[in-house]
Amino acid sequence: MTDTTTTTEADRALKARHRAMWAQGNYAAIAADIVPSLGLDLVGALGITRGQHVLDVAAGTGNAAIPAAERGATVTASDLTPELLDIGQRLAQERGVSLDWRVADAEALPFDSGSFDTVMSCLGVMFAPHHQLAANELVRACRSGGSIGLINWTPEGFVGQMFATMKPYAPPPPPGAQPPPLWGNEDHVRSLLDGQVTDLRAERRVVRVDRFHAPEEFVDYFKSNYGPTISVYTFIGDDAAKAAALDADLAALVTRFSAGTGSTTVDWEYLLVTARRN
Repeated sequence: MTDTTTTTEADRALKARHRAMWAQGNYAAIAADIVPSLGLDLVGALGITRGQHVLDVAAGTGNAAIPAAERGATVTASDLTPELLDIGQRLAQERGVSLDWRVADAEALPFDSGSFDTVMSCLGVMFAPHHQLAANELVRACRSGGSIGLINWTPEGFVGQMFATMKPYAPPPPPGAQPPPLWGNEDHVRSLLDGQVTDLRAERRVVRVDRFHAPEEFVDYFKSNYGPTISVYTFIGDDAAKAAALDADLAALVTRFSAGTGSTTVDWEYLLVTARRN
């Protein structure tokens, strides 16, 4: 009982840190400035149409949920961080669509089994620390024969390597927590969904990012706007030498991935996964 209680308390503390992390900065800016096309890609790949009941897990500010609603679907957008949902609700109102915005943990969704025709997540569920729990919940919420769709950054791609670059500067992950970019590995996703889905298809794609004129501009932007990056610099604290070293490592990452382009344009690789629930 003590072990169970301790584990539960540690998990609550971890989720509280995750909520606080994603409430930092301005993720809505990243969704709008950097990856606005990815939600549309996922909605299109799933063939979402009018009349479907759709759940977006770890929806953030609605990058995929809002386009699904614009197609006429009845959409529930769930996320652990209420601040992101508040922004998403305002964005949806500006675009003239209505969604159900629900605070929810991807590892313990508050929805009946088989409630949705389609369950999806665009750069969201990959950040749930316990991958199998989250995968099981995606499947459970989907009706038999319904669709499941995911977009996740790959480990080898730019964002996966950005997390690898930040790792030596970050606090050690809690016991049992798995790295987010593993969700961008096809074999890993297949193992998570094994026996629960059919017709699983996985495709590596890229989104071209040409917003930044210099590597240092990218570093400053992510230090100001992206919760995980902000958290690492917060952990570094007043250690100016370590912060400068991370600045240099992130700038070098941009240079490495843009080598040969003659600019700071970088293709960010992601894995698009679609499947049907058994």
